[in-house]
Amino acid sequence: MELTVNGETRQLAPPLSVAQLVAELGMADRRIALELNGEILPRSEFGQTLLAGGDTLEIVQAIGGG
Repeated sequence: MELTVNGETRQLAPPLSVAQLVAELGMADRRIALELNGEILPRSEFGQTLLAGGDTLEIVQAIGGG
């Protein structure tokens, strides 16, 4: 299936949950916010939310500093 992640088209094999995608991207242990098709997705729903072809995700990482 084809997904758009942060503006980049990716080909991935279904079925794929948001949690699996985040792990595949190496971001599972990071503080991130994720938007799926224009809606913020709570982290508590990552494991149960399956992705479908044509989905668009925006992922941002919180970076501290001063």
